[in-house]
Amino acid sequence: MTLKEALAQIRKTLASKHLEEANLEAELLLRHAANLSIDKLYLQYNRELTDKESHLLYDMIKHRLQGEPVAYILGYKEFFGLTLDVNHSVLIPRPETEMLVEKAIEFVRQQNVRLIADIGTGCGAIAISLAKHLPECKIYAVDISKDALEVAKVNRKKHGVDDRVHILHGNLLEPIPEPVDLIIANLPYVKNEDWEQLPGMIKANEPKTALAGGADGLDMITELLAAAQDKLRPNGTIMLEIGYDQGGALLDLAYTYFPEATTEIFTDLAELDRVVSITTKESDVPTVSA
Repeated sequence: MTLKEALAQIRKTLASKHLEEANLEAELLLRHAANLSIDKLYLQYNRELTDKESHLLYDMIKHRLQGEPVAYILGYKEFFGLTLDVNHSVLIPRPETEMLVEKAIEFVRQQNVRLIADIGTGCGAIAISLAKHLPECKIYAVDISKDALEVAKVNRKKHGVDDRVHILHGNLLEPIPEPVDLIIANLPYVKNEDWEQLPGMIKANEPKTALAGGADGLDMITELLAAAQDKLRPNGTIMLEIGYDQGGALLDLAYTYFPEATTEIFTDLAELDRVVSITTKESDVPTVSA
């Protein structure tokens, strides 16, 4: 079977299972099996698959049809222009989280920000993306999962930011050794009832602790905000990814814990709530030395 024939067959097989990105996934699986870049795939369109490539491809397709996400099958995911290792210990980075990174980079470049804490770092997607674009910043990457942090360490080394991304194990803000200018987080925000309605392949493969956020989806976000005062420098900022309908609730939470803060809700291209930014006033947080 040629690469061209294999691609057509994989697309047809995946599409028959109503997979939304069947064409893209077919290409990714074939390229991985044949160890080819996108350009070389089409340059070698008419060559035959080797037996080794065919067996690997068959095995990957079998796993995909059983519901395993392509990123876990391949062992990596593209995020913000970076290729990041992933496995079942970490949440697969989502394209929508790139907006959180974009807003953070924009903010840092406008302000005198040097210390950042990424809470719930997972595979390190946010922390490493920030480190690549903000070479002047020191970043703490925190997660409660030791297995997730092992993946983050691999990605940190792969992208050459070992000296600026400091990986810490612990719950939320507890491990941070000093107040920071920016706390950024993509914490679990899916409501428990919405979690139950997610596709079975997500529930079966991705860690629930990285997605489900309690009855209203805001358990961990509330816990973070309640503890943030002692971990923020004066005029510090908190930036969070949130659910499409949680903007109003976040405005209330921000007022509860930081009544003098300036809070903004940013919507995505579909005009859905996506990112909240809470910039504190000096009266909201304890004064720390420079």
